[in-house]
Amino acid sequence: MDGVLAGARQIMSTFLDTSVVVRYLTDAPPDMAARAAAVIDSERHLLLSLLVLAETAYVLGSVYGVPRAEVVDGLVALVLRRNITVPEVPKETAVEALLLCRASGKVSYSDALLWSLARSSDAPSVLTFDADFPCHGLEVSAPA
Repeated sequence: MDGVLAGARQIMSTFLDTSVVVRYLTDAPPDMAARAAAVIDSERHLLLSLLVLAETAYVLGSVYGVPRAEVVDGLVALVLRRNITVPEVPKETAVEALLLCRASGKVSYSDALLWSLARSSDAPSVLTFDADFPCHGLEVSAPA
């Protein structure tokens, strides 16, 4: 019976890979972008991990040269879609983390997403040597 239930779960929810998200957000190449859009724009329940958000942000900014504000706006719009779930944190926290990156080049995507994990966990503290690590709602300190 577990095999049947596992199969049902796979149909109900599917993780998105960075390659699909990048094609969707860049509309390139057209054939892959159309296939990505057919899935993302459907009613199918999709899972978008923090890891994929971070990698997508990096690829869009570094490889495609998309300005930081546009990267953030595109990712926020994607996260807010009804059929998208971020499994590690509440949607609102993922959006808040992405918005920390929008106006400032000081907060990295990975730091912001780690911030969202810590904020959503039972351990709201982070050890870091990074003086620019976001501290809102967390205990942030350097190792002694």
